Amino acid sequence: MENMQQETYEIATMLRSELELAIDWAAREGWNPGLHDAECFHAADPHGFLIGLLNDEPVATISAVRYGDSFGFIGLYIVRPEYRGKGYGKQVWLAAMKYLDGRNIGLDGVVEQQDNYRRSGFRLAYRNVRYEGQGAAAAAGYSGEFVGLAELPFEVVEAYDRGFFPEPRPEFLRSWINQPGCTALGILRDGRLAGCGVLRRCRSGYKIGPLYADSPALAESLLQRLRAAVGSGESFYLDVPEVNRAAVELAERHGMKVVFETARMYTGADPALSLDRLYGVTTFELG
Repeated sequence: MENMQQETYEIATMLRSELELAIDWAAREGWNPGLHDAECFHAADPHGFLIGLLNDEPVATISAVRYGDSFGFIGLYIVRPEYRGKGYGKQVWLAAMKYLDGRNIGLDGVVEQQDNYRRSGFRLAYRNVRYEGQGAAAAAGYSGEFVGLAELPFEVVEAYDRGFFPEPRPEFLRSWINQPGCTALGILRDGRLAGCGVLRRCRSGYKIGPLYADSPALAESLLQRLRAAVGSGESFYLDVPEVNRAAVELAERHGMKVVFETARMYTGADPALSLDRLYGVTTFELG
């Protein structure tokens, strides 16, 4: 009689190398991660990335990142296609929810999973829409005093980010604006930071995120400047909260086309964010 191997399924905190694997899986799902996302994500919460191991083989991943004392964000929820429908994803999901227990939890849910998230206690806040555009040979029609975010005192950048995120995220933010090859710009008005944006290289093209601005005109200036850094003929992507009509109009005015959407959902009350000044989400995976 043949020996039958007993199935063992373990959920563990990811090693740093396993986070690279999760990013590769995200790329296969068509989510187009950034080239340096793994290192930036890990900085946010080194314990906030879980992996499901079936007989020591990775079959499921999820991120459950803690921010401050009251907020968490779920992303990178992926089960390898051949292991879907067998309960492995559910178990890693429950472990992530347990890790974030007691917090208001946010996520950006893909369309086909939104009913499942509702059953887990998430409510729809608004849609985020991914727009694709093309780089420009040169920036035109922008005004304002631009400065590299890394050149500013970090506390200035962090304080500005607080208007757009429920809790401080200094470790992530420091890594995000200093990642290799990115263009991280602020725009100054009367000597103070009045907008900022980060352009990073992705598996395909570039993404702009975040894109914050105190007025539609400043958002226009930042987009033009960052679009010029992409270069003519290359694609870039901007994830726009649909509730900000000025952000939608900005994308459409530049001939950008909708290619993807998610639902921003929370388990608790909607955080008090400056959505009217939020023109581009930082990342669907970490908020």
